[in-house]
Amino acid sequence: KAVVSTQSGHYGRGDLRRLCKSVSGTALPNLTVPSAEETGFCSVVQLEEVGDTTVVVFRQEREETAMSTIIIRGSTDNIMDDIERAIDDGVNSVKVLSRDQRCLPGAGATEIELAKQLMSFGQQTPGMEQYAIKKFAEAFEVFPKVLAENTGLKANEVLANMYNAHQDNISGINAGINLESDYCEVMDVVERGVYDLYLTKFWAIKFAVNAATTVLVVDQIIMAKQAGGPKPRKGQADADDD
Repeated sequence: KAVVSTQSGHYGRGDLRRLCKSVSGTALPNLTVPSAEETGFCSVVQLEEVGDTTVVVFRQEREETAMSTIIIRGSTDNIMDDIERAIDDGVNSVKVLSRDQRCLPGAGATEIELAKQLMSFGQQTPGMEQYAIKKFAEAFEVFPKVLAENTGLKANEVLANMYNAHQDNISGINAGINLESDYCEVMDVVERGVYDLYLTKFWAIKFAVNAATTVLVVDQIIMAKQAGGPKPRKGQADADDD
């Protein structure tokens, strides 16, 4: 059995919450006799050395608790930061998929198709609104451009090839950037199994539109004035200089 008591130290509240969740216990602010509901259980509690650091290991031999700790090893801090970001992205993707399992074609295919559809809709819209719709369509080209530039490809040539492939409304709707090629080629991302999360796309577009709308509705900007009293007149000496 295990009892968790919150004493002063270098452990944060997050560590205590994870520990309580792993042993199915309750954190006690004072060292008192716990009840049966507050008492957790841990199979093995022991000291181990990880590198040159001594850590306390709580190991469970049963499957009731789904908590685990991943130890990252690397030669430099930059490598470990990259591995940590990769693990964090993977864990967050699994969390999002547990809420909504819908996916969209990745590698820029969804953004180019949206840009094509919006551009076609803007050309059919009369009046000045068509220019706003076309600019909104051009905003979706940023994501494929960033992918191409990060891979070392020519962004304009990639966009031209993707737009050309998306003219086919049946087979070209899933055309995305082939990041494994040394040339500006497109591929069928569904056949290659390259997908993006639907919720990620949905909230990214929604937040971006809300931010742009908020900037557009601002009709007046109040300039902040410098703090302090009135400025001294020209030619008049300051009292602090005497």
